[in-house]
Amino acid sequence: MISVAALYCFTRLGAPEDVRAQLHALCQNHKIKGTLILAHEGVNGTIAGSAEGIDAVTSAIRALPGCAGLDVKHSSAETMPFYRLKVMVKAEIVTMGMETIDPLGSVGTYVEPEDWNALIADPDTVVIDTRNDYEVGIGTFSGAIDPKTETFREFPSWFRDHRDELLSGKKKVAMFCTGGIRCEKSTAFLKQEGVEDVFHLKGGILKYLERIPEQNSLWEGECFVFDQRVSVKHGLELGSYDRCHACRDPLSAEDKASPLYQEGICCPKCHNRWDDARKQRFAERQKQIELAEKRGKGHIGVDPRADQ
Repeated sequence: MISVAALYCFTRLGAPEDVRAQLHALCQNHKIKGTLILAHEGVNGTIAGSAEGIDAVTSAIRALPGCAGLDVKHSSAETMPFYRLKVMVKAEIVTMGMETIDPLGSVGTYVEPEDWNALIADPDTVVIDTRNDYEVGIGTFSGAIDPKTETFREFPSWFRDHRDELLSGKKKVAMFCTGGIRCEKSTAFLKQEGVEDVFHLKGGILKYLERIPEQNSLWEGECFVFDQRVSVKHGLELGSYDRCHACRDPLSAEDKASPLYQEGICCPKCHNRWDDARKQRFAERQKQIELAEKRGKGHIGVDPRADQ
């Protein structure tokens, strides 16, 4: 069984390039795969490998200044959910595009998974899913508002455009995301916008699905994850979705049964998006993927939208 760890921590990293070299070497030594993103604001990522290797990497990250409280969600996979290792330095560990937002300065109130149901069932609470449209499409909390954003960069303008209707008659705002990191920035943004009673799900959907039994849950559907598992269910068990290699959106069994679905080339959501030349390139890529799989080697890496 492969151990999987989704992790993040906001801190002040003075030399992220140096940290990148250290973590890259450590991951290679322990045969860890996945993605780690480093920036002056902290570290974020999902990695997979042996339990001992995951422990070595997370221990090294916790040893960094300000990272003792590293947030880690552990799960497992029957096969390696990543094909390669990427340790990158970027401007932000989760891309919102607003330099003035500082989660270390002010964020919303953390809510434990066990207390989340009561908060979102309160009629005085407006519940907002801060994830993107393709994520929300396969599962969300009952009654949550879907911003229908394609990237996290769109969230600030969406909120400003809809602020009056969102807050009309509501006293509290509750927000959630996959692992908690996007809510660190979205709640900090709302606080900066003058919204006082802001709450977010501690540990995100993943921690909720891990802790809350399905019979007590207000979650509907599955949770999209940025690796080859595609989605997980209650108890963080493997979900039922696959992924379109062309548009990268999740695919249900119904999607794959559609006459508009061609493996590796297009799906019902994107079949009209590509011209013949692009489809031919996708077909050639699919051929290479199949050849790589026959040789026991991976061809596709982590979803490039993972920090969006």
